Amino acid sequence: MAKRITHTSPKQDGFRMPGEFEEQKQIWMLWPWRNDNWRLGAKPAQKAFLDVARAISEFEPVSLCVPPHQYENALARVAAVNDYENIRVIEMTNDDSWIRDSGPTFLVNDRGDLRAVDWDFNAWGGLVDGLYFPWDQDSLVARKVCELEGVDSYKTEGFVLEGGSIHVDGEGTVLVTEMCLLHPSRNPQLSKQEIEDKLKAYLNADKVIWVKDGIDPYETNGHIDDVACFIRPGEVACIYTEDENHPFYREAQAAYHFLSEQSDAKGRRLKVHKLCLTEKPCYLKAADSIDYAEGTIPRQEGEVAIASYLNFLIVNGGIILPQYGDVNDKMALEQVKAMFPERRVVGVETTEIAYGGGNIHCITQQEPKV
Repeated sequence: MAKRITHTSPKQDGFRMPGEFEEQKQIWMLWPWRNDNWRLGAKPAQKAFLDVARAISEFEPVSLCVPPHQYENALARVAAVNDYENIRVIEMTNDDSWIRDSGPTFLVNDRGDLRAVDWDFNAWGGLVDGLYFPWDQDSLVARKVCELEGVDSYKTEGFVLEGGSIHVDGEGTVLVTEMCLLHPSRNPQLSKQEIEDKLKAYLNADKVIWVKDGIDPYETNGHIDDVACFIRPGEVACIYTEDENHPFYREAQAAYHFLSEQSDAKGRRLKVHKLCLTEKPCYLKAADSIDYAEGTIPRQEGEVAIASYLNFLIVNGGIILPQYGDVNDKMALEQVKAMFPERRVVGVETTEIAYGGGNIHCITQQEPKV
């Protein structure tokens, strides 16, 4: 049985969160199924998730966790894919499919050991503005994954955090947004400095860079993984547009210029790469096919779905990049290829995932290779 560590921190024990660009063992995912979140019985979302899993499986294994009532369905859909040998299906009860936020944050040390952080999870806001209730099964996902892998974990009792709200360079620097981490629905009992101290202790970091705003204030309260990420030590990608009429113009400009003036924990001035936004915003369609359920925030026809190219996933030798059928899809591919000349960039149509409130980075969690 994997141990729960509560009396020390990763920093004290010499564990750190590696950068996403470091070598990985596998990618974890959860299967979408909620009829009160996903349109059209979640079937289009399931296809999109499987398309993402297939793309990842070209580079490394995928562990796809599925609730009992969807187990046979998921097995059949995975089995229908000719090249499914690199995707395993695991039965796991859950509340929704965002393993980046409900799953573990994996850690490594210099001796080749693996541990994880099990953050408190409250469905992006708890009883203040959480997206659904209850979330008790999602709050167990991190522990279940750790048990499957035999990985000891640090439990952050009383400290709420989602994996999509942090990006690290693996060398002591963390990227976050004030909009999310200082939101009153997360850790209102803590000051900004106290939250920063928690991040430094549990990610083994020395510097936290606070971007002011994200672009998703209503669902994730502004996760950083829609705005900026480390692509290697000393370098970040950041959303960018010069279209003053774009709904994310202000946030993109502010983030880009702010990050261009920052240095990392090693004292390096950040090199900031521009990544375009979609030319046109993405709007939810067929919202009337989404079930109403008490405790779940209802979705409305025509509401903005956050479609960010920045929500990509770095895998071994590759990048899995969202595509939306937008005129800027090709530009995003070319820009990311320029950022990662040593990796193969694979675009996957993920508009259906954006309709549910996130994208490729949100539905995946990397486990580092040790």
